[in-house]
Amino acid sequence: MQPVRIGAVSYLNTKPLIHDLESLAPEAELILDLPSRLADRLAADDLDVALIPIVEYFRAGNYELLPNISIASNGPVLSVTLFSRVPWPRIRSVALDEGSRTSAALTQTILRHRYGVSPRVEALPIDADPEKLETDAVLLIGDRAMHACLPVFAHAYDLGQEWHEWTGLPFVFAAWAVRPGADLGNVPEALEEAKRRGLAAVGPIAARESRRLGLDAGFCRRYLANVLRFDLGPREQAGMQKFRDLAASLGLVPQAARIAIRQPFATSM
Repeated sequence: MQPVRIGAVSYLNTKPLIHDLESLAPEAELILDLPSRLADRLAADDLDVALIPIVEYFRAGNYELLPNISIASNGPVLSVTLFSRVPWPRIRSVALDEGSRTSAALTQTILRHRYGVSPRVEALPIDADPEKLETDAVLLIGDRAMHACLPVFAHAYDLGQEWHEWTGLPFVFAAWAVRPGADLGNVPEALEEAKRRGLAAVGPIAARESRRLGLDAGFCRRYLANVLRFDLGPREQAGMQKFRDLAASLGLVPQAARIAIRQPFATSM
């Protein structure tokens, strides 16, 4: 029998969700990739469950989300930043990090709905130097965003903060999506337990990952413990629905997109 294929990203913000996962689900295969590529691989049936950008969940239209787990913020997120030479209303061109489609859609949603501007959009390759771009603004995500200073850009806008100030709701960036027909066995329980253990171990995770990333250990711990949210409760779902409505009005996701969450499971591990 083929092992359950689990797709996740290797960013710092994912580490609490896959903590001890290989020991919790030894029969599964953990595959690390970029968020956008995970979405493509899930769509191609190369993965059974993956931590994908929430916009890709809406676009697919046939996945279920595992309950209780997401990567979200209820205010500043620190790892999704729009660097801009000009204030929001004057942005006429923007380069969007190709690593995450949710943050790209969120940027366009804020620009068009909140500030009434429709700039020219281009992709920012993973290996491109954002300071050499000529666009008014550039979106960076993940570990690259947390490292970046980009002094040539006058403004650094945190998109989690922008969303919360605008809507008063949390923003869900990613969640565990299950492809139709996938038999996950005990993987959902393992993912729930991995989250529980990961949140209990943010100190050791932060110390380890700070060395790998070249970031301050205290900053990494505060980011995981106090900035990010890893639940998928009613307020997170309300934020998802608000984003779906706004993004659908721009044609970024289908109008018929809906939120479907698997029935909660009892953790027995």
